[in-house]
Amino acid sequence: MNDANQTDALLRARGVSKSFPGVKALQEVDFTVRAGEVHALMGENGAGKSTLIKVLTGVYRRDSGEIHLGDNLIDPRTPDEAQRMGISTVYQEVNLVPYLSVAENICLGRQRTRLGLLKWKEIRDRAEKALARLGVELDVTETLANNSIAIQQLVAIARALDTSARLLILDEPTSSLDEGEVERLFSIMRKLKADGLGIIFVTHFLDQVYAVSDRITVLHNGQLVGEYPAASLPRVQLISKMMGKELSELDLSRGRDDRAVASSLRAPLLELKGVSRNNAIKPIDLQIGAGEIVGLAGLLGSGRTETARIVFGLDPAETGEILLDGKPVQLNSALDAISHKLGFCPEDRKLEGIIPNLSVRENIVLAMQAGQGWLKYLSRARQNEIAEEFIRALNIKTPSPDQAIRLLSGGNQQKVILARWLASRPRLLILDEPTRGIDVGAKLEIEKLMAKLTTEGMAILFISSDLEEMVRNSHRVAVLRDRQKVAELSREQISEANIMHAIAATEVK
Repeated sequence: MNDANQTDALLRARGVSKSFPGVKALQEVDFTVRAGEVHALMGENGAGKSTLIKVLTGVYRRDSGEIHLGDNLIDPRTPDEAQRMGISTVYQEVNLVPYLSVAENICLGRQRTRLGLLKWKEIRDRAEKALARLGVELDVTETLANNSIAIQQLVAIARALDTSARLLILDEPTSSLDEGEVERLFSIMRKLKADGLGIIFVTHFLDQVYAVSDRITVLHNGQLVGEYPAASLPRVQLISKMMGKELSELDLSRGRDDRAVASSLRAPLLELKGVSRNNAIKPIDLQIGAGEIVGLAGLLGSGRTETARIVFGLDPAETGEILLDGKPVQLNSALDAISHKLGFCPEDRKLEGIIPNLSVRENIVLAMQAGQGWLKYLSRARQNEIAEEFIRALNIKTPSPDQAIRLLSGGNQQKVILARWLASRPRLLILDEPTRGIDVGAKLEIEKLMAKLTTEGMAILFISSDLEEMVRNSHRVAVLRDRQKVAELSREQISEANIMHAIAATEVK
């Protein structure tokens, strides 16, 4: 870490470490933010960004290291204590009270009283002053919920400034904003920067990083990769550092086998034509053929999962059309998708995949039962027959089909979710990070299963943050960046380097 020009450092974290059972979330991380700068904190899922922010703001206590704010050594024990020190955070989800007024939200918990009564004029004056610092004029007596999400975001920033913040942390503040609202936020960030505020900016949108940031710090697997001036860090290098892959290490010539040729000659099973959803994905065209694995590549927040959820009807498309076998279909719910023989293994298997208190058997037959309706109830004998079949086929390690699924390992839970959809005989299976958090053996078994299913004619939409895995398994790869499709690679074009170049908007080899 280069400590030059530390005299203007507002925040200095040195050797910060934080561990949880079985996980080293931060390992001796250095991080510096100067007064009057926007500093982007970048890294993929699990890099340590959220943990570092929580350490800085008193949500977590660090295990080791030092944090200085200005000339003071600090050790915030709660977010409220961090705010009193001058560190405020505005999160992706606006954490305000919608049915209170704008003024009440800005001053909430910090209102002064006289003889037990709130000093309403002072509250309104303080709110107007905080908003004026942002160049925003609002009726502070109006109910917060009557304003747009963008205005609520600005109110949250005004609330942070009401605490005399010196350091403002913006954690994914643009995720629910349109382009005009984003530019307004950036104008405010530039104004605050000019006023001498230090700003930590966390986002997954590369265009936004380069539009507003002065410097970039990259974390990977809880470790500091480096700190760089934004103007001198090419996008493709930023992506390679975030993913822990140096471009010089990657094989540009790795291509796909002849299965890609065969699948490309078939009529598409599923087509997306101009499909979009506001603040989720911009209009996208995509085709998937029977017997084909199409990968969705991109950084976290690029629109991969959002696209998968649209295809499965969880978040219905707002524009464009979806075709199955060349015929338009309406996918407005998971039941619609199941009725059309689609399956979906979600990224978060614990929250959205398994039903923890049900047995392995009950989890396996769930989609099949939903598909044929609850009036055609599967008998217990038939449930056992189906469960035993897939426990054997997928080598699910469980003492019994009646074992509660929550007691299985992560890899075996993932296999149960796969079994659930295979039992429903889908034509298209969506796999969102199917190998994340499981051991190498289970990962290999799932990859072999994917290959086997395609030889039987199943189409697979495959999402993975592991570039090697994406290259190894995909016949074609659609690359997403900032919620839109920016490239499609096939056959000999598919390589880790080319995916990274496409994400960075540089020339594909």
